[in-house]
Amino acid sequence: MRVFVTGATGFVGSAVVRELLEAGHEVVGLARSDRSAAALAAAGAGVHRGSLQNLDSLRAGAAGSDGVVHTAFIHDDFTQMAAAGRTDLGAVETLGAALEGSGRPLVVTSGTALVAPGRLATEADRSDPDAAGAHRAASDAATLSFAARGVRTSLLRLPPSVHGEGDHGFVPFLIDIARRTGVSAYIGDGANRWPTVHRLDAARLYRLALEAAPAGTTLHAVAEEGVATRDIAEVIGGHLGLPLRALSPAGAGDHFGWLAAFFAADVPASSALTRERTGWEPVQPTLIADLEQGHYFARAARDHAHAGS
Repeated sequence: MRVFVTGATGFVGSAVVRELLEAGHEVVGLARSDRSAAALAAAGAGVHRGSLQNLDSLRAGAAGSDGVVHTAFIHDDFTQMAAAGRTDLGAVETLGAALEGSGRPLVVTSGTALVAPGRLATEADRSDPDAAGAHRAASDAATLSFAARGVRTSLLRLPPSVHGEGDHGFVPFLIDIARRTGVSAYIGDGANRWPTVHRLDAARLYRLALEAAPAGTTLHAVAEEGVATRDIAEVIGGHLGLPLRALSPAGAGDHFGWLAAFFAADVPASSALTRERTGWEPVQPTLIADLEQGHYFARAARDHAHAGS
């Protein structure tokens, strides 16, 4: 299968490219820079120049493919998620329209975190477009709507922590904050939970969805339903040699900044239906086991040293 992949050089997307190539698929990745193009070529993938804002490039990439995996999302500024969501909606609508009536697959990335805060989210839950911060809700609805328009769509939700070598998401931010403040903190009693998955396990689910997921399927790439944030903070403190500290919700913003709302959230999620539908079973290390390997802290130390030089 010739597969067009957006976000193909990102943390998740690059793992998807590798997974697809190893399974014998031909991959063409969207590249918005010479650096991305070179990385794709080095990985053995084809290069399609463009960006999420260039809808003509997306349309052409999808039209020339046997299927599309959409992992790209603009994360450059976490305070501008509403605008990023609108860009994502335009991309999803363009990709879906290019595949309309063909029966070809379109796998679109979303997230579990805002689906059902405070309780266990399942694949049967739908995103609430009126919920605070639900910047992917419109794209989710658009994705699923293409199932009735001759596109074999599947919505693949990632948990807040997708971990592994090269992670630049929430956990590295927590490590940096701990290093800068001299404490590894959590909020309240730290019993609130984050679901997790290793990026290589997530990549395998993308492939399974592309190859066989029925139209209109929602999948959860969740290996662990919920890891207590206190446990995450404890491992970070142990590796950095820093004390553990509980913060009140009122004071968390001063310590964590924009990350406070995310780190305070209780957002467990299930993947029981996904495993039943696809046969997917995670085999990579859990988040805590991955942190214990030390690579997160080696990278954080290098970045900290470069920042001070």
